[in-house]
Amino acid sequence: MRRLYTQSIFLLILCFIFFTACKKEVFTNDSNAMITKSTDSVKFDTVFTSVGSVTQYFKIRNNNNLAIRISTIKLMGGATSPYKLNIDGVSNSEVRDLELPANDSIYVFVSLTINPNSNSLPFIVSDSILISWNGNNQFVQLEGYGQNAHFINHQTIHNDTAWNNDLPYVIVGQLKIDSAATLSLLPGCKIFTHANSKILVNGTLLVNGEKNKEVIFTGDRLDEYYKDIPGSWPGLYFNTSSKKNILKYAIIKNAIRGIEVNNPSETADPKLTIHQTIIDNAIEYGIFAHNSSIDIDNSIISNCKNNIQIELGGVYNFTNCTAVGYSTKFISHDKPVLQTNNFYEENGTIFKKDLTATFKNCIFWGSGGLNETEILFQKEEGALYQVTLENCLYKSNQEPSFISILSCINNQNPSFDSVDVYNNYFDFRTTKDNTSPNINAGTSTNFSKDLDDKIRMIGITDIGCYEKQ
Repeated sequence: MRRLYTQSIFLLILCFIFFTACKKEVFTNDSNAMITKSTDSVKFDTVFTSVGSVTQYFKIRNNNNLAIRISTIKLMGGATSPYKLNIDGVSNSEVRDLELPANDSIYVFVSLTINPNSNSLPFIVSDSILISWNGNNQFVQLEGYGQNAHFINHQTIHNDTAWNNDLPYVIVGQLKIDSAATLSLLPGCKIFTHANSKILVNGTLLVNGEKNKEVIFTGDRLDEYYKDIPGSWPGLYFNTSSKKNILKYAIIKNAIRGIEVNNPSETADPKLTIHQTIIDNAIEYGIFAHNSSIDIDNSIISNCKNNIQIELGGVYNFTNCTAVGYSTKFISHDKPVLQTNNFYEENGTIFKKDLTATFKNCIFWGSGGLNETEILFQKEEGALYQVTLENCLYKSNQEPSFISILSCINNQNPSFDSVDVYNNYFDFRTTKDNTSPNINAGTSTNFSKDLDDKIRMIGITDIGCYEKQ
């Protein structure tokens, strides 16, 4: 009897599992049964022709207690549209009779690839996605900006070459300037670089930007989420044979290393001269110099993990520069904005080289992290260590060692116009009032204009890259 009872229970359980598994989804045909979309439009910022966009997505949700059969989801432009869809795991321009269970949702992924045309200016690329069910139609609008460009793919420049500003340059493979060649970039050139594409300078790079026609170096992902992400491209690398490089009115942003300069120049000139340039938002270094030579004036190195790192000596002159760091949503500010040394350690061996560095009318400031000292000087005996801070403003909770300090200001807030970390907005000018200690605190130099190309006071000037007007 007990055995018969057990068998009956087991049979009932099997029947329950069978009928539950075979139960069909109940669909509603009611036209009042609505679905919702997470957005009414999908927008792409500038997409370079042939490269393709990032992938965006939206959700379609059924909030009803019965399933809905979506009769169609399709691109109105069809298979020839520059937009591509992946609908609930299916890559196609149209999907029919898609079952959407009760209180469930599906994802629709959208990407954009644009064919080149004859336009030199950005152009709008539009389409829409139709969603139909139970006699209802809804649309999601698609909009992107296309941009033709010069595409550089694993190219070495062997002869003197000039790039103009007719179209952007998109570097999708490594760009190398040969040791015997010079690449000149004319005013207004825009260089957009892929994630793994270094710019290697073995010869000479001449950047000839102007105010309001700056030469821009940044990553090639311009969508809203990606456009301010640091580390989106490797940076500019000036190697041993490189010489007589000049950057004027350049903007270098979102790199791994904004600028890396290795070893002395082959000539008496500095390996790299920088005028009125912005280096911003580098994930590792703004400027990394290894036993090299740099002259830089009226420039800003801002919000990098390490703003300025000088190692194994060299010869450097910084005039009217601002090195400033704040923690952002991408980078935590916990390193001094200026670090120098005259040595390098490798596999337990310490190498030493002479260091001569002069910082005149410069700001070294930061806030928002563990760091309370924005300047760090390290010295090994056995090599020259000659570092001078003249008429500079700096933040330090201890007296700097090994250096000469002339007419400097310590731990007085420079009163920048706007520091809004939450909205990632920074204006490092000091023009709102006359309370900034930078004003008229500098010493005269040979440079008559600031980073904004404004005239500096004759005989006396402000500290930092901007002059109060």
